[in-house]
Amino acid sequence: MLCQDCGKKKSTVHLTEEINNEKVVLNLCRECAEKRGFRNPLEGVPFPLAEFLASMLSQTQIPKADQKPQMVCSACGMSFADFAQSGRLGCSGCYTTFRNQLDDLLRKVQGSTQHRGKIPHMAADGMKPLREERNLQDELKRAIQDEDFEKAARIRDKLKTLIRKT
Repeated sequence: MLCQDCGKKKSTVHLTEEINNEKVVLNLCRECAEKRGFRNPLEGVPFPLAEFLASMLSQTQIPKADQKPQMVCSACGMSFADFAQSGRLGCSGCYTTFRNQLDDLLRKVQGSTQHRGKIPHMAADGMKPLREERNLQDELKRAIQDEDFEKAARIRDKLKTLIRKT
């Protein structure tokens, strides 16, 4: 998309403002945005992901004398320490290899390992059975952990009925 002011350069600054209940969108190149007085307040402020992740990881991983050798991804050879330094995983196999460590990290950073974002209105009805199925599966796991097998059997039957409907 080209800049709305000069019409020559690619727009890199996208501003949305609501004025008198009307949405006004500006798509400007950097130079035109600066002419209008818009500047990025975070420009020049370093925020290296690797340092952030390393600080989060250093709080959880306290080396012990009898610690096992570090796990390494069988696909690319990356260790979790390598990930902590770079902030990037080496390949898709790393997600499986380091699942437990990544779950711990996500819990610390986001508060959960599951995305609980908004659902578009049009898709909401289609998502209800999936949400109900996920909730029933969670209840089933809890019932089994609590050794409440009668409750687990009822939940299992509800799950089967729900799956048949979809």
